[in-house]
Amino acid sequence: MKFSKETLYEKLYQTPIMPLFNHPDVEKCKAVVKACYDGGIRVFEYTNRGVGADKIFAELVKYIRNDFPEMAIGIGTIYNAEEAEYFVDLDADFIVQPILDAGVAKVCQKNNMAWFPGVLTPNEIYKANLLGADIVKIFPANILNPSFVKSVKTVMPQVEMMITGGVEPNQESLNTWLDAGAKFFGMGGQLFPKAILESNDFNWIHLKVKESLKIILKR
Repeated sequence: MKFSKETLYEKLYQTPIMPLFNHPDVEKCKAVVKACYDGGIRVFEYTNRGVGADKIFAELVKYIRNDFPEMAIGIGTIYNAEEAEYFVDLDADFIVQPILDAGVAKVCQKNNMAWFPGVLTPNEIYKANLLGADIVKIFPANILNPSFVKSVKTVMPQVEMMITGGVEPNQESLNTWLDAGAKFFGMGGQLFPKAILESNDFNWIHLKVKESLKIILKR
């Protein structure tokens, strides 16, 4: 079952972390998905990076639809409408971009899908909102100060922000952004350190996800 934009937003509000992951080993990907699900995640992004990413994504869609039907899976690192249409056909629930592209916005509107464009300036945030994005991806957030979020929310309170890049899964890092007005977090390498993946310590991922969600949801 593909999730509508409205249902996707509901899931993200309930579990405000969107893990973003990519790996060439589909079985490792499945183990990461399960660890995230067990930790409370209900919205998962697989990034379109590397040869064969589309094939792994298709396998993950089947796996999630069968084993974790409450979880939504979307595709990230999408640059244009052609790529977006391709992954819509592969049953993606939502589209995430590192940039802002009007063509991708139209594809998502046509399919009633959630769209998370990558933005970094007030001008880009405003344009994204006009194109239909209610939640924008602030990327790369590690080059910004959390006060940026507070300042933008003052003039554009209708737009929510998903902080992506450099956020650590700990109380100090998360609270700094939450205090500034951020609602959502996209987290990749911080949730999936190379050493953890190499040792197949999926329980570490499960516990880190659970702990991070608890920090956010108790606010």
